[in-house]
Amino acid sequence: MNRVRVALPVPLHQHFDYLLPEGMQVQVGVRVRVPFGKRELIGIVWQLDPENAHPDKLKALLEVLDQTPLFGNEIKQLLSFAADYYHHPLGEVLVSALPALLREGKAVLAGHGRLLQLTPLGSSLKTDALQRAPRQLALWQRLQQAACREDELVGESPQIKALLEKDLVAWQAIEFSPFVPQPDRQTPLQLNPAQALAVSAINQSAGSFSRFLLEGVTGSGKTEVYLQCISPVLQRGQQVLVLVPEIGLTPQTLARFAKRFAVPLQIWHSNMTDQERLLAWQRSQSGDAAITIGTRSALFLPFLQLGLLIIDEEHDASLKQQEGFRYHARDLAVKRAALASCPIVLGSATPSLESLYNVQQGKFAHLPLPERATSQKVPKIELMDLKQQVLKHGLADGTLVQIKQRLQRGEQVMLFLNRRGFAPALICHECGWLTECQRCAAFTTFHKQSRQLVCHHCGASRPVPHQCGHCGSTQLAPVGQGTEQLEEQLQQLIPDFPVIRLDRDSTRRKGSLEALLEEINQGQPAIIVGTQMLAKGHHFPKVSLVVIVDVDSALYSSDFRASEQLAQLLTQVAGRAGRGDIAGTVLLQTHYPGHPLLQDVIQNGYSSFARSALLERQQTRLPPYQHLALFRTESFDSNDGLLFLTGMQQLIATECPQVQYLGPLKPPLERKAGKFRWQLQLFCRDRRQLHLALDLVLSQCCSTTLSRKIKWQLDVDALDLN
Repeated sequence: MNRVRVALPVPLHQHFDYLLPEGMQVQVGVRVRVPFGKRELIGIVWQLDPENAHPDKLKALLEVLDQTPLFGNEIKQLLSFAADYYHHPLGEVLVSALPALLREGKAVLAGHGRLLQLTPLGSSLKTDALQRAPRQLALWQRLQQAACREDELVGESPQIKALLEKDLVAWQAIEFSPFVPQPDRQTPLQLNPAQALAVSAINQSAGSFSRFLLEGVTGSGKTEVYLQCISPVLQRGQQVLVLVPEIGLTPQTLARFAKRFAVPLQIWHSNMTDQERLLAWQRSQSGDAAITIGTRSALFLPFLQLGLLIIDEEHDASLKQQEGFRYHARDLAVKRAALASCPIVLGSATPSLESLYNVQQGKFAHLPLPERATSQKVPKIELMDLKQQVLKHGLADGTLVQIKQRLQRGEQVMLFLNRRGFAPALICHECGWLTECQRCAAFTTFHKQSRQLVCHHCGASRPVPHQCGHCGSTQLAPVGQGTEQLEEQLQQLIPDFPVIRLDRDSTRRKGSLEALLEEINQGQPAIIVGTQMLAKGHHFPKVSLVVIVDVDSALYSSDFRASEQLAQLLTQVAGRAGRGDIAGTVLLQTHYPGHPLLQDVIQNGYSSFARSALLERQQTRLPPYQHLALFRTESFDSNDGLLFLTGMQQLIATECPQVQYLGPLKPPLERKAGKFRWQLQLFCRDRRQLHLALDLVLSQCCSTTLSRKIKWQLDVDALDLN
């Protein structure tokens, strides 16, 4: 062997061959440092002594960074499949599965966890010394029984810091090793018949690849089903991966799992530091972490022995990566479960039409939970007709009356508005000029707190102007409404009760989301205002009224998935009401109370809507009845993108008659970040034929001179057509 093939993190659909210096040893899956042009890159060895090695003079490897491969056979197969299916460069796919520190070439040191234990001073302390700090006292008493691992102390950082400063406790390093099964901390809850049937079906599939769709109405006890399926997996010494769509769901999910199980748990999401992510990666690889709860990229963690894979809120679009390597975590998770020979459970109150289609085709076993787990009633849904009503800051008088009544009874109220910021734009009263993004075909959102105009498409921001950009008038005023404005106006309308805002802006700082959730869970009467972050899995038992402020903005859209997304959103938001002992009500403010979609979801529920939506998709030959691939282009000259996609369209029409196409056409947002955008949609009933067509297009069109003048992207199974 004197040559190796290396996958490099560059946007090129090819491998690169290098000479192996004499005396240097490598294995498939190890990192190497190689010369690449005038720079050096970290790559992954993917093949030894390739038969079709590049005949030209090759450069030599500079350094081998690992003694053992970073990727086990299971992960190698998964990443190779993902690169082929999504037609993405293998080097970028491999690198995306590694923590940032490993991508940068840092050494993989032996992993160490931390154990918190009492110091000699802490052991000799008397109880009355901490009487004024009850939480510190509780932690001190717990440590008297036994030292605690770091993962067992979730949410106790302030108490730990205080005891460390008093020299009462100290951290001790411990090496990672496979976890030891422990009895559950809590007794499982009594299951209703539907839950018991679901748990039995999943547990009977242990040790084999099985696919389950757990469809349960909001509050039906899906989490308890997860917990009772996880318990026997842990007793066998196997690991569990739970994927959630949003960072906001990981703390509360972790807290609930930690109460039930006495085994090491960990989280994985993008807000972790590079060091935290490396430690989590090592804990998974060593088998130290029994349960991992994470967002979509947790799918690529190298588990020692994966025994169960769960995807909560499987319908959520956040599981689809929308930049770079555009994979769908739900679909790749099914492949991962197949490679690990373990069951996978997809849970949702509003399953995606793709998953329901797979149930129809017999690929997924359907496990329905049609009733709420306790005596809680399904919330009552009311329509508030806004026609000919005087609105106060976007709220009808009847809505405000109901809000005040609930607050005065000591209950909480949730207002949902899926538009952050203060207002969608500023308008000039003199000439009607609107603040627009200079780089996008979109308006800039006014953020009053920061006094900035922010484009939510390209991220550009600028200070609020003092004068109209057209006529010079100073009469500028906000038009429309966002969560920031709604929060301010509710504080004025109902000053006696706090207003808590949950959106991407208010939760940007580390720890802010946990603090806001803690404030809500204290149960004091309050108004909760937020975006779609509120719709996903949160359990607020004191919320008795949910108001959807603006339904109409989502009723009419050019995207064929808009109706599905709206029905899911309405059902999920409605599910936040009445989860405790108080009966719940959902109020939809709309100018179109007779709209067929609203009436179907309200009168018959999401399942009825989904059946009719699937029939409509079948009749119109849209996904999931056909497979979709989307080419996008961005260029400073609009004609370049149009010509590039026209060449693709002509090639498809000539060589691949079984593939249908739509376009080239302009997307709704035709200019973004200063570049003009075009797209070409490809549809085919046969998945294999579609991918053969993509291979042909990529091999011919993407080697042209024009392809190097523009930015182009391929999105297989695209969700976002905007």
